[in-house]
Amino acid sequence: MALAKLGVVVLDCPDPHALAGFYAEVLGGSPTVETDGEDEWVDLKVPGGPALAFQAAPGYVPPRWPSPEHSQQFHLDLDVEDLDAAEKGVLALGAKVLDAEDRERSFRVYADPAGHPFCLCAC
Repeated sequence: MALAKLGVVVLDCPDPHALAGFYAEVLGGSPTVETDGEDEWVDLKVPGGPALAFQAAPGYVPPRWPSPEHSQQFHLDLDVEDLDAAEKGVLALGAKVLDAEDRERSFRVYADPAGHPFCLCAC
C-alpha cells in the first residue's frame, strides 16, 4: 500500500506566470494563480496529465546540463508524435537546445525559459 499520492510537481523559477504560460502553450491547460495574496504560485492543470505548479524562488539559479557541479535535480519527459514539429514549437516559445549532437535518437534535450531541463520524447 502506498503511503502517499503525488499531488503536484512544483518548479521553482524567477517568474511563475511566465513559466506557467510556457508550459500551458506546450502541454495545454490554463494557468491559475493561487489567492494567497503573495502572487508567487501558479497552478497549471494539464489535460490528461498530472498538474504542474510554479513557485517564485528569490535568487533562483538554473541547473546546468550536463554538469556535476550544477545538477539538473529533475527533468520532465514530454511525449510527442513528431520530434521536429515539437522542437520547432518549443524553440519558438523560448526553450533552448541543450543537446543537439544525436538527432537520430528517440529524445531531445532542452531547457525551458527558466533553465529547467526537459526532454521531448518520440512516442
